[in-house]
Amino acid sequence: MPDVTRETVLEKLRSVRGPDMEGNIVDLGLVSDVFISDGKAYFSITVPADRAKELEPMRAAAERVVREIPGVKAAMVALTADRKAAPQAAPVQTPRQVPPATHGHGQRPAGGAPAKAGIPGVGAIIAVASGKGGVGKSTTSVNLALALQANGLKVGLLDADIYGPSMPRLLKISGRPQQIEGRLIRPMENYGLTVMSMGFLVDEEVAMIWRGPMIQSALLQMLREVAWGELDILVVDMPPGTGDAQLTMAQQVPLAGAVIVSTPQDLALVDARKGLTMFRKVEVPVLGIVENMSYFVAPDTGNRYDIFGHGGARKEAERIGVPFLGEVPLTMGIRETSDAGTPVVVSEPEGEVARIYRNIAAKVWEQVSAARQSKSRTMPDIVFE
Repeated sequence: MPDVTRETVLEKLRSVRGPDMEGNIVDLGLVSDVFISDGKAYFSITVPADRAKELEPMRAAAERVVREIPGVKAAMVALTADRKAAPQAAPVQTPRQVPPATHGHGQRPAGGAPAKAGIPGVGAIIAVASGKGGVGKSTTSVNLALALQANGLKVGLLDADIYGPSMPRLLKISGRPQQIEGRLIRPMENYGLTVMSMGFLVDEEVAMIWRGPMIQSALLQMLREVAWGELDILVVDMPPGTGDAQLTMAQQVPLAGAVIVSTPQDLALVDARKGLTMFRKVEVPVLGIVENMSYFVAPDTGNRYDIFGHGGARKEAERIGVPFLGEVPLTMGIRETSDAGTPVVVSEPEGEVARIYRNIAAKVWEQVSAARQSKSRTMPDIVFE
């Protein structure tokens, strides 16, 4: 099978006409950098924001011609809305207008902006975030997801860290997702969790050198073009910081809330505050703070050591008025089971750490459930007579 090159993809894309059927999308400068990995081509097409929906057929045509290239297994193509992408021209004259797709509860409210489109079958989506790396956010995400499942829920897990996906290793999953119908792909699965990660689509050694628009489009495709099935809750492991992925999730997806992970020391808490502030600014409820690596108990003596200090996250939660969800200790067991791909909640389900994660999960679900019930009670009844 021939190797697929960037030049081959660009040459093929020159057959796709640009907006208003003038020129082609490559020579018009609308195609982003083309990224190719394992026979899959990733790129975006930049178009004016107010014409994104009507130019969807152009995106579909670009995806179709690239998939026809020998050696291409799949293509991930997205429209990137940019208000400065091109001069404003007359509307495209087409035989019919393409209606916008609706997903779940994504209808437009009367007199307001379009509602954020949900994911069919998914009851609630929560983000697990941190202000900085190295605080154990991904380990917390996977054990929180498994704890929610242990508490009786149907759970999915999305690894939204495009640059450093860790779920394949944490959950001991290998292989590639399979495409099923249309553009949908089947998520991977282990320990009863349905899982999606960029780590399943590219090799572990590949460096993802993507700008913001590609991050946004890849993240939304992993959310909306995956056959998640019926889930009570989808846990999203966010990348550290407050960048493109976080804003995309907050602005494009109806998040039920965010869980902030921090270690006790002041430096980590300073960064955690940035994450809290970001979610509040975009009106995403903060479900609470988890203090990870809260303390260390020596396995030989049983003595407790507050290596990173202790109680800082609890005090911060009290100061800003958000729930404190719990303290997770620093243990050899968490490190060993994470490295082995057998998270502590499933490998030591009766242990103390698993109990802590289940308690955190119960507090998170209690808040999500209460918010959903409150929302349903405030919805007006519409009566037709």
